Amino acid sequence: MATRLLSLSLAFLAPSLALVSKDGRTGRLPAMGWNSWNEYECAINETVFLEVGELLLSLGLKDLGYNYVNIDDCWSDKAYQRDNVTGKIRPDYIKFPKGVKHTADEIHKLGLKLGIYGDAGTTTCGGYAGSLGHEEVDAKSFAEWGIDYLKYDNCAVPSTWIDSYRYWPENWLGGPPAENQTAGGPGEAEPIAAPAGYDWTTSKTFTRYKTMSNALLATNRTIEYSQCAWGHAHIEEWGSSTGHSWRMWGDIYPVWEGTVKWSWGLMPILNHASFWNNDTNFWGRGDWDMLEVGNGNLTIEESRSHFALWAALKSPLIIGTRLHGIKPEIVKILSNKDLIAFNQDLLVGEAAKPYKWGVNPDFTWNQSHPAEYWSGRSSRGAHVFALNTLNKTVTKIIDFAEVPELNKKKKYVVFDSWTGKKKGTFKGRYKARVARHDTLAIRLVEAGCA
Repeated sequence: MATRLLSLSLAFLAPSLALVSKDGRTGRLPAMGWNSWNEYECAINETVFLEVGELLLSLGLKDLGYNYVNIDDCWSDKAYQRDNVTGKIRPDYIKFPKGVKHTADEIHKLGLKLGIYGDAGTTTCGGYAGSLGHEEVDAKSFAEWGIDYLKYDNCAVPSTWIDSYRYWPENWLGGPPAENQTAGGPGEAEPIAAPAGYDWTTSKTFTRYKTMSNALLATNRTIEYSQCAWGHAHIEEWGSSTGHSWRMWGDIYPVWEGTVKWSWGLMPILNHASFWNNDTNFWGRGDWDMLEVGNGNLTIEESRSHFALWAALKSPLIIGTRLHGIKPEIVKILSNKDLIAFNQDLLVGEAAKPYKWGVNPDFTWNQSHPAEYWSGRSSRGAHVFALNTLNKTVTKIIDFAEVPELNKKKKYVVFDSWTGKKKGTFKGRYKARVARHDTLAIRLVEAGCA
């Protein structure tokens, strides 16, 4: 009876316009897993993925929900891209000697799932076969191979498929989007702003991603659909009707702030999330890109903030660090049960939202100092996250009167999400010292209910 009631409640909570998978489970919650690009780029082969699968088990990550092993770009044959007779993409048989299906079969034996990479253009970002115009045959291939997840990128879009009106989130500088767009990109003309009330489902970007959505749904296999459209064409307005997640921004890079070539540090991405984070719920969520936890020169504190806030945003938690020789302190961050529980809550689908900016006045657009105070509810209480963007240790005060999920007149038992330990019972406020670039993460339960 309890199982039936839970099933009914889950069905009731599914947004009416969301793309609900055929199996009734896949894509309902943020995906969790591992992706090859950040650490391997094109230096991949079957052995990499089979070893990663074993490591997800031995490190205890599979038991926490990390169940996708995702192949990124460069898996197919670059020189001989498609079979002349069938039109199917040809795997690189040097990297995958027995084909991708064999890799999928071996991953499935571990109780894990295999993801693959495609592109809604003529080629992938690395110059391999794209799926534009080949959606049906490619979706069938993926299903035949036993693929469980598709990351669908946005490179090499031909001129005939460029949107009449363009919205690129990196060009939004605060204020009404139509009034704050700069040039579309290197060597490109000034984009034309969309008229007020423009329906972005009439855009060519929508058509490209919808076409692959239809092709996946037409197969005999449930495949999670990750739409890597970089936030273009206001995908947050329609992404839940075509897929299970949608990238909200450009590529991530393991630096705290600023950019590296065309990739972005943590703070610029979080700044955008401070304004554009209201569309996540069951069956669809903004994707703020893969986890860089443990990569580059990120400090432990910066990696903690990265993980805490991506979990709070209910972004897919896709590990992008090398698991071979991973440091115990990085595994500890990735294994935080309280933060994963918030991200994967079965009864509350909404992401945390900022309730106060902190360093700056509320609603200030700032790519170095985004919103610092975030909160959200879960089936286990109210969660508060306080980010320290400064280069020194500070005291963070959580004023219960400011947190939407709390009542200033009530007492709350506070749990530290990093340690899982009870900090005591508090009324009115809670304060703690927070190191440079670290994040205070607490869970509060009304006294008498803990």
